[in-house]
Amino acid sequence: MADTLYFSRDTKVYIEVGSSVWEMPVLDGFSFSQATNASEITLNEMSDSSGVSRRARQMFTDSFAPAEWSFSTYARPFKSVGTGDGKVDDTSGVHHAVEEVLWAMMVGDGAYADYAFTGITPSSANSIINFNASNRVTLGTCNMYFVMGGAGGGTKTTYKIEGCCVNEAALDFDIDGIAAINWSGFGKIITEATAPTATVYEAVASTSNFIRNRLTNLSVTHAASAPFVASYDLVLTGGNVTISNGITFLTPETLGVVNQPLGHVTGTRSVSGNFTCYLNAEADSSADLFEALIESTNVITHDFGLTFKVGGATGTPRIELAMASCHLEVPTHSIDDVISIETNFHALPSTISGTDELVITYVGA
Repeated sequence: MADTLYFSRDTKVYIEVGSSVWEMPVLDGFSFSQATNASEITLNEMSDSSGVSRRARQMFTDSFAPAEWSFSTYARPFKSVGTGDGKVDDTSGVHHAVEEVLWAMMVGDGAYADYAFTGITPSSANSIINFNASNRVTLGTCNMYFVMGGAGGGTKTTYKIEGCCVNEAALDFDIDGIAAINWSGFGKIITEATAPTATVYEAVASTSNFIRNRLTNLSVTHAASAPFVASYDLVLTGGNVTISNGITFLTPETLGVVNQPLGHVTGTRSVSGNFTCYLNAEADSSADLFEALIESTNVITHDFGLTFKVGGATGTPRIELAMASCHLEVPTHSIDDVISIETNFHALPSTISGTDELVITYVGA
């Protein structure tokens, strides 16, 4: 009987785009589910001549709600070793990331050809992810497979989520942790399927492509119009960057059938987050930034440049998140053993129709 039980630690996750299948190592805490939308019909009438009143109800399933999924992966840049089974590139030394297929679904149509996705530019120097192709009504989709028992040798049960889209990615800078990304999104429907065979799995088993958050560096710049200075020297204690596509799913409402989700449409793209640091009274540090923000009563929209270098300014592996135009909110104080401040920010494009609010650079070891 014990062989029929499944443990989350034995689960394997695969992502299918066309004929290619990526193995995706995920962390504990993954989830996927799908609910139904139902209508309840009730009666509410007075009694008949014998004192009887009908009190029953009926239930009708109208439609399936879109499937919802979420999991976390480590951010794992690496350099491909070139051709061979499971390799992500046919050229040695080109920078990629284990989780780049998820970024491709988030920033563009997910088209994959010649070892590269739309919106991702791998090279021998780095791999750059931009949002230039993200102003679309629909984004790329993939099929996800959750193979229960996939890491063991016993019975396996595989669930397939068809037509998955990536709605949100959140990077948390936990000072004592390893750089990780929390992914979430939607899909059309969950069915049982046959487990696929991975065709791309380079660096999945590597232990040299993890990034330590403690090494993270933040660069804060400004055009130096009063009361601000050109740059601020801030040492982080934590932070977060969240990217959201504002996706909603469309479902028909035809009577007499159980409707299934049709597909997704994008909403407002949002890049926001926060960073925390100790309250520091040194020149051009956190205390001066707070003072300048509270005094800038004539500034409607701030224009700060923020660059997070997760894993260090020059170390490898690392991720750089560059936001050229950020609006900062007034920091809030946190009263603890050491006083700190938390600052919320919103990354904005250079124009209302622009897509340059964020550029992500992966650098492998």
